[in-house]
Amino acid sequence: MKLENLIKNKKAKVAVIGLGYVGLPTAVELAKSGFQVFGIDIQKKRVNKVNKGNSFIFDVSSKDLKEAIKSKNLKAFNNNSPLKNSNIVLICVPTPLDKNKVPDISYIRATTQEIAKYLKKGQLIILESSTYPGTTREIILPGLEKRKLKVGKDFFLAYSPERIDPGNEIYKLKDIPRVVGGITQKCTQLATKFYQSFIQAEVKPLSSPETAEMTKILENTFRLVNISMVNELTLLCGKLGIDIWEVIEGAKTKPYGFFPFYPSPRCGGHCISVDPFYLSFKAKEYNFWPRFIELAGEINDQMPHFVVTRVIWALNLENKPVRNSKILIWGLAYKKNIGDTRESAAHDVISDLLRKGAKVDYFDPFVKEFKSAKKTLKSIKYSPGRLKGYDLVLILTDHSGFDYDKLAKNAKLVVDTRNAIKSRKYKNVF
Repeated sequence: MKLENLIKNKKAKVAVIGLGYVGLPTAVELAKSGFQVFGIDIQKKRVNKVNKGNSFIFDVSSKDLKEAIKSKNLKAFNNNSPLKNSNIVLICVPTPLDKNKVPDISYIRATTQEIAKYLKKGQLIILESSTYPGTTREIILPGLEKRKLKVGKDFFLAYSPERIDPGNEIYKLKDIPRVVGGITQKCTQLATKFYQSFIQAEVKPLSSPETAEMTKILENTFRLVNISMVNELTLLCGKLGIDIWEVIEGAKTKPYGFFPFYPSPRCGGHCISVDPFYLSFKAKEYNFWPRFIELAGEINDQMPHFVVTRVIWALNLENKPVRNSKILIWGLAYKKNIGDTRESAAHDVISDLLRKGAKVDYFDPFVKEFKSAKKTLKSIKYSPGRLKGYDLVLILTDHSGFDYDKLAKNAKLVVDTRNAIKSRKYKNVF
């Protein structure tokens, strides 16, 4: 049976390589829609959890995972042997930046080598990992063509960037539109049909994988640049004695030409703070320096330092040095209501405060344990009464479900980086 018919009849066997924040939700959604899915991951502990139905990803409930496993539509493996029986292979591996903000595509290279070992006629390979324009054509395609199979005829290759938004209750994976760009027209056509088989939203075919790769970077560069701009204006408004949050609320009343972005202690997560630098890296090959991206990244990376400066300033008003002050960090995740600390401001803020001699605890209902550069911390058990034992509470993440007015009343000092405390009547809140 041809691949197109296998997709149409949900008879195609799908391998998902990488069972992290992208791969596991994708694997579960595919299994729920009726496909037989092979989940592949190099972490044996992660594979065992999947097969037991124990989810480690916030957006995937253990109930849904257990049902997918019980239906026998999903099974996880710690090796690549399922690739030989797969009709479609999704690459959902990490693409981090190194300390010099250079993309690390070693996971993509290694995965490509493994896929090439099992590549057969009629297979569709799709890269979903965020990366720079040219990765699909320049890295994956040559690795697969070593098998002497011709793309667009013997096998098919496309790029479709993931758009998962952790913690978003409105837009789940199946509700988010997708873009698809294939090496050939046939590649695009097959990949589009595949996503249309389980995505309820629009699936838009684009002219090339480079266009699809650039689309993802545009989306996240747009957000990084605008958040960094608001962060810079926040610093200026602080000097001018103007409330930036009130300014934003005022600007929001304009019905056109304005889209609100909000201050943050650091724009975190794997996508927004990372993806734009894939483009910055690629642009330099063409002797082009994307100054907006570089400047936005510079401002974003400085925000944790400004947060610590606010902490020092607030303590100084009470004649307290940072050294030996007891500080409670409220929320470590990079955004509310999730447990993801990737690229969170907490990493730099906690390390800096510890380096300055502060005694640091944290509270986050979604993060049970946190490893900083200096030490491993565990979340305290929160009660309003415990706040009196700290010299300052620093709100880095405004998780829902808490009475922040009560927090302000019980804490000695508060530095609020998220406008969690809406009232301006508290003299101890900065």
